[in-house]
Amino acid sequence: KVMVLQDPMEDSNDVLRASRSRQKSYLFDVVFDSTATQETVYHATTQSLVAVVTSGCNATVFTYGPTGCGKTYTMLGADGELGICAHTLAELFQTIEDSSSDVEYEVSLSYLEIYNEMIRDLLSPSLGCLQLREDASGHVQVVGLTKVPATNANEVMQLLARGNRQRMQEPTAANCTSSRSHAMLQVTVHQRHRGRELRHGCLCMIDLAGSERAAQTQNRGQRMKEGAHINRSLLALGNCIKALSQQASSKYINYRDSKLTRLLKDSLRGNSHTVMIAHISPASTAFEESRSTLAYAQRAKSIRATVE
Repeated sequence: KVMVLQDPMEDSNDVLRASRSRQKSYLFDVVFDSTATQETVYHATTQSLVAVVTSGCNATVFTYGPTGCGKTYTMLGADGELGICAHTLAELFQTIEDSSSDVEYEVSLSYLEIYNEMIRDLLSPSLGCLQLREDASGHVQVVGLTKVPATNANEVMQLLARGNRQRMQEPTAANCTSSRSHAMLQVTVHQRHRGRELRHGCLCMIDLAGSERAAQTQNRGQRMKEGAHINRSLLALGNCIKALSQQASSKYINYRDSKLTRLLKDSLRGNSHTVMIAHISPASTAFEESRSTLAYAQRAKSIRATVE
């Protein structure tokens, strides 16, 4: 559960700087090394969220970290290895199938991306840029977003694969398949018990674009603009997490700084079980990025959602 980060440039024989060591330990619910499998990560982080959603509550899981650290791999998988999306959806539909016959379920999903602060529907990209609106109860909705009914995990994965082909990806010096947008899959489960009222839960699975430094990615032109938008939205998310993690703080939390934070508003402070999977690189050249990512994740761990 403990992650120890050591500065690769630190000299252990330098007695003058011995008291200013940049080595630091970070405590998390679970820490994975490079030998961890997709199944190990899924069982330790996301499996418990299936019961949350089928009981009528909301759940969110999102991946965070610098570019090229494996966020999309963890979420979607690659080369025949299923990511946590596939594992979660398979378990969700298995749970529905095993439920009692007096409960009826309806499952629908939507898939969107935030690219350069514009929202695109990945299932119907021809719709163009969509707008965010807040309903009477204060929940943020995407106007005109396609919602598709689903009956099994294979059907959902086919829709997911179709949406991923529409997602913005471009090569950079740090990652040859760099995601240039934040992608959000929303799976809504409606359930009705015979003779009782309707309940619904929503599962959000978010693959964030990686934070990046222009010097490392060697981006120019359009790639540079994309990186600026990515970093700006991640900074807004970091500011919200920082404000939420400060105990007994009543200060205003500005979710309106970016569309990403507006969409994540209910996940961070509302009736939702939320999991952050933070990724870091083992490379010594990524020390600064690793340090900021671990600090970011540790701060997120101290958020206590207020159930309404």
